[in-house]
Amino acid sequence: MTKSQKVATKFALYINKYYICSSKRNDEGTRVPSFRKYIPMIDCSKIIEIAEQLLAESDMFVVECTCNNANEVELIIDSDTSVAIDSCVKLSHAINEQFDRDVEDFSLMVASAGIGSPLKVYRQYQKLVGRPVEVLLVCGTKILATLAEATPESITLSYEEKQAVEGKKRKQLVTVVNSYPLTEVRWTKEHLDYK
Repeated sequence: MTKSQKVATKFALYINKYYICSSKRNDEGTRVPSFRKYIPMIDCSKIIEIAEQLLAESDMFVVECTCNNANEVELIIDSDTSVAIDSCVKLSHAINEQFDRDVEDFSLMVASAGIGSPLKVYRQYQKLVGRPVEVLLVCGTKILATLAEATPESITLSYEEKQAVEGKKRKQLVTVVNSYPLTEVRWTKEHLDYK
C-alpha cells in the first residue's frame, strides 16, 4: 500500500450521538466523507460501584474492572471462600439491570480471579496468609515462600535458604523471614504444588 492510498482521517469534524464523521482519501486521492459508529466508552467506576454495593452482604469482593474500546467490560471478583459460577451469573444480571441498554451499549463478563493469577488487592493477600506463594520482585528475583503476614504496604515471607552456619563446614537450611514493601514486588501468585 502506497502513502497516497493510506487513509488520512480527520476526526472531530462533527460528532453526534451515534456517528463520527471524518474524511479519508480514496484511491484517486480525493477526500470523501467517512462515517463510523460512535460508541461512548462505559465508565468502569460505575460498574465497580454497583458491584461493590451488590456484593456488600457477601464474602465476595471486586478485584478489578477493565474496559476496552469496543465496550467489552471484564469484571473480576474474588471471595474469602470460593466463587461459584452461579454467583457470577447473578451479579452480571444484577449489574445489567442497573443500565438502560438502549443508551449504554456494552458487553459484560463477570469472572472469578483465576487460580495462579497475580494478586491485585489487599484482601486477596489476607486470604493467603499461611499458604505458599510465588513472588517475583522488581529486581527479577523469584521467591517461593509461605506468606507469613500481609499489610496494605508490605508482605512478610518465610522461606528456607542455605546459609553458612558457625561451627558447620557445609551450608545448612535455615528459615529466613523477610519483609518486602509492595513497591518492590512485581507480582505475587498462589503457589500450587501438583505433587
